[in-house]
Order: sequence, then structure tokens, then C-alpha cells
Amino acid sequence: MSLTARIGELSPYLRLLRPELYYMDLTLPASSAILASYLATGGLPEPLLFLIAVIGGFAAITSSYVFNDCCDVDIDSINLPGRPLPSSRVSKNSALLYAGLLLLIAGAAAFYLNPESLLVLFIAAATITVYSIFAKRNTFLSFLPVGISYGLVPIGVWLAFDPAGILKGSDGVILPLPAICFGLMMCVSDWAFTLGGVARDVEGDRLKGAPTMPVTFGIPFTARFVTFWWIVGIIASVIIGWSARLGPVFFAGALASGLWMLTQCFDFIRHPTPERGGALFLNGSNYRAIMFGSMILDVVLCIYLGSYTSILW
Repeated sequence: MSLTARIGELSPYLRLLRPELYYMDLTLPASSAILASYLATGGLPEPLLFLIAVIGGFAAITSSYVFNDCCDVDIDSINLPGRPLPSSRVSKNSALLYAGLLLLIAGAAAFYLNPESLLVLFIAAATITVYSIFAKRNTFLSFLPVGISYGLVPIGVWLAFDPAGILKGSDGVILPLPAICFGLMMCVSDWAFTLGGVARDVEGDRLKGAPTMPVTFGIPFTARFVTFWWIVGIIASVIIGWSARLGPVFFAGALASGLWMLTQCFDFIRHPTPERGGALFLNGSNYRAIMFGSMILDVVLCIYLGSYTSILW
């Protein structure tokens, strides 16, 4: 049995946090914090601040998972009946309190690090709430607010280590180019990531009247649409490395995992089924975790091996 499966069996409350995605959900705030600190100060973030940022980012991401599950109990009872809410292992009221607790942890972390980060968290939470409560049941464009919300995650973490200056003094730059590229990469790749999972859930969405893209236009069209945005996201990841002047470890990891991700996308186009969409959803999580991990390793090498980046630059 895999480690992910074991964690998921420990408690339905852990299962609500989507342990199959935790590699991505931890490496995203970690890489954002490390890259921001490196570009702003030339070094790694202070350990305590780094830990707070990772916990806060993880809590923000997972709170949205739990809240979305509360809004989708009827759909999940068809698509994913084994989840904690449709299987009645957790009540909806308990899950809502759990989502609120996670959001409170994220808010406390953001406020401690930089109130600018807290403002970004409020915007991201409001945006994902629009998706969960309204957009998914009313438009095939429901994936748009999801990407915007998750695109704000690295921005919020970045501001904790490189403030925009609105509240804490300014260096004249609100957000550097790598931070903007990071947010855009997360936004567009999350459109593709989300739609892979939505393709998996097409049957329940259709039966419950949710006009998602796979329901409205079909899975074959969605597969091509998803592939386009993954291509854009992979290109954006390379631009992050270029703009931040990262070294070969990042580019090797980003390009190798990106090319692998594209092979999965093309296979989805050839086999446009709900099952393949669900597999692509997990593939997207693993791709981003590898890319973020490559970024972390590369920055550490840049700091401790000063001439390392001269290989490229």
C-alpha cells in the first residue's frame, strides 16, 4: 500500500485534505518562499518564517478543498462516493468548521508574515468561494476563478518575503517579473489541472445539471483545451527560471517533467475518457511538485555554489 493511501486511511479529516496532492500543495508555498527570499536578499528565508509560510499556504489551499467538498456532496455521491462527506464519515457542518479552521490558520500566518499577504488571501478565498457556490453550477467557465485563486497563492507567499511596499516600505517594485510569472504559471496551469479533474467527474456533473466544459462541449474538446493551457504553463515555468536567472538543475527538472506532462496530455487527446482525465489530474500534481522541487534545489545550489549559475548565464 502506498504512503498516500495509508495517510488517507488514518482519518477522514486527513482524506479531506487530498493527500494525493500534498507533494504539490507543500512544495508550492515552499518554492515561492525560497525563490522570493533568494531574489530579495540573496539567501534562504529564516527557518521560522519559512515554516509559517508553508503551513499557512498549505492550510489556505486545503481549506478550499474542504469547502468545495461541502458544496459538491451531491455530485461526489455519484462520482466519488467513498469521499468522507458523501460516505457520511464526516458531517457537512463538521467539514464547514474544519474549512473555517484551516482558513483561520492561513489568515493568522499571513497576518503575522505581512498584512499584504493577508489581503491576497482574502481575495483568493473570495474567488474560490465564487467557484464553489456559484460558478460551477452556472457556467462552463467555472474553471477561471479556480485558476485565479491558485495563481494568487505564490503571490501571497512572495509578499511575505519581498513586500510590495504598500504597508512595509518600498523598493519601487510592487512585484518583480519572476513573481508575476509564477502567479501566471499557476493560474493557467490550474485551469488545465482543474479541467482534468472535471473531466473525471463529468457523469455526476451532467446528472446534477452542472454545465462544466466536459458536459457542455465534451471530453475530446476539453482534452485539447487542457493540453493548450498545459503548454502555456510549461512555457511560463521556463520564463520563471529565465527571469530569476536560475541554474541548470531547475531547467532540467522543469523541461524534463514538462515534456513528460505533454506526453500525458497527448495521450488524453487520444483517449478522451473520464478515467484518463482523472489520471491527468494526478499527473498535473506530480509535474508541478517536481518542477517546484527542482526550483528549491536550484536556489539552494545558487546560494551555496556562487558560480553555479554561470554555467548558463
